[in-house]
Amino acid sequence: MEYRFRPPTGSPAERGAAPPAYRRTVADGMIIERDAAVPVRGGVTVYADVFRPADERPAPPLIAWSPYGKHAGGQVTERYPDGGVAPGQLSQYCAFESPDPVYWTARGYAVVNADIPGSWYSGGNATFLSPEEAACGHDLIEWAAAQPWSNGKAGMSGVSYLTSAQWSIAATSPPHLAAINPWEGWSDTYREVARHGGIPETYFWPYIGERWGYGTNLVEDLAAETAEHPFWDEFWASKAPDLSKITVPAFVVASWSDQGLHTRGTFEGFKKISSPQKWLDAHGGKKWGYYYAAGSLRRQQAFFDHFLKGADTEVTSWPRVRYEVRDRAYTGARKPADGWPLPGTQYQRLFLDAESGQLGPGAPAAPSVACYDSEQAGRSRGRATFDLRFEHATEVVGNARLRVWMSAPEADDLDVFVALVKLDSYGDAVGFPYYAVFEDGPVALGWLRASHRELDEQRSTPWQPVLAHQRELKPGRGQIVPLDIEILPSGTRFGPGETLRLVIQGKDIHRQPRPLIQPFHDNLVNHGPHLIHTGGRFDSHLLIPVVPA
Repeated sequence: MEYRFRPPTGSPAERGAAPPAYRRTVADGMIIERDAAVPVRGGVTVYADVFRPADERPAPPLIAWSPYGKHAGGQVTERYPDGGVAPGQLSQYCAFESPDPVYWTARGYAVVNADIPGSWYSGGNATFLSPEEAACGHDLIEWAAAQPWSNGKAGMSGVSYLTSAQWSIAATSPPHLAAINPWEGWSDTYREVARHGGIPETYFWPYIGERWGYGTNLVEDLAAETAEHPFWDEFWASKAPDLSKITVPAFVVASWSDQGLHTRGTFEGFKKISSPQKWLDAHGGKKWGYYYAAGSLRRQQAFFDHFLKGADTEVTSWPRVRYEVRDRAYTGARKPADGWPLPGTQYQRLFLDAESGQLGPGAPAAPSVACYDSEQAGRSRGRATFDLRFEHATEVVGNARLRVWMSAPEADDLDVFVALVKLDSYGDAVGFPYYAVFEDGPVALGWLRASHRELDEQRSTPWQPVLAHQRELKPGRGQIVPLDIEILPSGTRFGPGETLRLVIQGKDIHRQPRPLIQPFHDNLVNHGPHLIHTGGRFDSHLLIPVVPA
């Protein structure tokens, strides 16, 4: 694979990283080895900080493979005070989105925080979630497992990038990797981060490429590569590991709340890995808050104790899937299941009626049209809504799918943004945690650029359309075309008298002021009105996943 490279965003010193110099200290019950030099393939040296029990007992290493800097403690609470982690909850040694060494060494583990090649002072040029990076991560695991202080069984842990790296590294099958704990991380960079439904993401993706870019050598120019590769191709495939090659035991944690970043990729990861021993925990909270919560740490330890230490723990009695059904933010019920999608799910087809603005089980006989201004999102004339009021308590858990016929009289392409929203019995919107720091998010989101509407028929299912992203098929001015829109997984309870609202508009549905990090889509193709066609020959409908009582 050929990569584009650019100079680093800045020097490590600008972000508080001192040049590497090996040193060994004992503090807070730990032996701490800073800047251990680890040789990996390609003649590259990466640097790692190792924390291990002070009593020198053999310890299984937990690997945190990261571009954020092993030196960077305190970032969760300092950078993201609304992320669900309280000040002082983590020790000063806890790197961003990584296991806390104080917690884990006290329980007989070693924590290895490694800077990926090309980042900070690690050698080589930086590529991100690439096969080359995964191969180096493979070597780091084998190095850690072979150390005198190691018991020879390595695990991987961490959130976001540290999970995406788990997918790619585990797919290389390191012999001494004995367990992984992917905690909310994408597995398909194109579909889940860079281009939602074919629409370019213009805030988080450019930002994160800069944040990853601190080092002393060249870094991958993600902005240039994204512009050069507008469709799914070999380049993007290299950043989507073959999940079927993963066979190691896995405790996978996903959320309904990280729509547009990690939700889709984590569920896809769980579905597609070949691990005979795998478990899924799906929650509705904030990823960092949930990762470091006491109950979550207990479950992580039970998982790692079993597979890295050989202990008989509760893992053997876990249900295959444990999921939360939300009533509202931080209020819901935990339930077990045997698989994902949930066995027994009934997919209900709700037809859109443009004339009444309602969703219902019967297709309208007469055709009608709903219209909104695609350039005026957020205002009453800038969106179309369709409502279903529930008569009985209903649990909607899983992927939803929207089939909608649309046209644009003044444009040859359409960018369509979709949300599912819960309204209480008074008609007020119920907000949920969203994108790690917000409290007013939707039930679920979906996106589609009409020229990317072609499906990958082999990968699509009746409840989850998967786009091919192979070519541009502009519908042309005024042409009515069917759009199949994937709505990301969610889990929500609707009580009697509460309403499911489908929102369709031409701009981002959830948008907070900058600089709060979130997905934005500013390079749009929209112009003028969008028309939604329902009834008659237009079978516009929403397919929702209902779990039987």
